Amino acid sequence: MTIQRRTHVYDGPGGPFEGVIAWDDEVPGERPGIAVIPNILGQKEADNCKAEDLAQLGYLGFAIDLYGQGRRTRLEDADRGKYMDELNADRALLRARLEASLAELKKQPEVNAGKTAAAGFCFGGKCAIDMVRYGADILGAVSFHGVYDRPDYDNVTPMRAKLLVCHGWEDPIGPPESVVALASELTEGGCDWQLDAYGHAGHAFTDVDRKDGDNPALRFEPKADRRSWAAMRYFLEELFA
Repeated sequence: MTIQRRTHVYDGPGGPFEGVIAWDDEVPGERPGIAVIPNILGQKEADNCKAEDLAQLGYLGFAIDLYGQGRRTRLEDADRGKYMDELNADRALLRARLEASLAELKKQPEVNAGKTAAAGFCFGGKCAIDMVRYGADILGAVSFHGVYDRPDYDNVTPMRAKLLVCHGWEDPIGPPESVVALASELTEGGCDWQLDAYGHAGHAFTDVDRKDGDNPALRFEPKADRRSWAAMRYFLEELFA
């Protein structure tokens, strides 16, 4: 197994954008492609590593960029959510950037364009759910500790893409009522959905950079991280079978 990565600059609304593609060059021919959607901070090395983790499973991982080339923040920045806030205020623009990134994923020579999915973290989890809501041409999506508020445009019916929601039960950003509302929304939309909820886990439970956080509701939780990744692996195997 030889995992490779390349930087990929691409166009889109408000671009250019810069992501990173990872694949195993010992896997012959085309393989499924997964869009890795970053959290509040934007595209970064942690997302590139997730793309490589997916490459080790036999997929091509594309850590996409939704903010624009060079537009990134750090966890310690007081205004770390400024680029996310721009897209939260314009969900149609967010949709357009997701579509531009998905189009780039499908163009990659190593990818079977008929077998694609998305996996997002925090804000990226919200984006993954939005892709199911608006009818992106993917087979499925995974949301890790996402945000569940609905966009200001109509959902497609039925929602064709399958969805796995991996949720920390102690997540203050996703209280039980929002989880129930999402379940009702997905059911009404005809979505084939699954929910994995992890006890004693809050928001950002996959984020190893938050191991020492002073807020237990916003901290890495290794058991939830491990179990959610295993759930995703099974979901993707079934999705692409």
